[in-house]
Amino acid sequence: MKKNVLKITAVLGLTTVLLNSCGPKENVPLVYFPDMYFPVAYDPLMKAQDAYSDHENEIPAFVKNNGATGLAPVEGSVPQNKDGVFEEGLLPKTPDQYNAGYDASKSMTTSPLNPANAAKDIERGKILFDHTCSACHGTGGDGQGPIVQSGAFSGVPNYADREITVGSVHYVITNGRNAMGSYAGQLNAGDRWRVAMYVMNAFKKGAAAPATATATAAEPAATETKTTETKK
Repeated sequence: MKKNVLKITAVLGLTTVLLNSCGPKENVPLVYFPDMYFPVAYDPLMKAQDAYSDHENEIPAFVKNNGATGLAPVEGSVPQNKDGVFEEGLLPKTPDQYNAGYDASKSMTTSPLNPANAAKDIERGKILFDHTCSACHGTGGDGQGPIVQSGAFSGVPNYADREITVGSVHYVITNGRNAMGSYAGQLNAGDRWRVAMYVMNAFKKGAAAPATATATAAEPAATETKTTETKK
């Protein structure tokens, strides 16, 4: 009799365990690490709320910012866009929008960076180009980088054969073109312009910053005029 009772108890206990383990998981009675079950993702422009209760988040920094989580940079921190070049608003969504943007970019013959720093910008552009672009485009801009020479990739054009401007080069670096993807994630806005300036300067006979070249050429002429007037 005792054996039968023990068997029945064991069967009932096992059945209870099995039924509980196979039950729904939506309403877990006790969660030790809630973030493992309920991930919290804040929209920086929305008010932050406590993930596990109805009251609003009372973190002082959020309260001071009207509940928004998109806080201003900490004073003294390094700015992400120290060049003052603003990112493009919206990337093109359709081929027509892309092509229209590409055509418009060809009319840009100078970069928005400070012309006085053109030499340093081009120097940095070369370093970035060699590290980021030369694997496909080649250090000579001929489209014969090591990846192309290995046979793993083909169809990279020679810059010398292309009708490009500093604006169109920057547009392609930002948005990609054909088989080349966007490099906006690898290079910030200012550095993309620096690479474009270097490409034009190195492979298109200095067409990257004509405004700088004109200003440089005008200075000796002005000095010459002043000297002549002084002699008179």
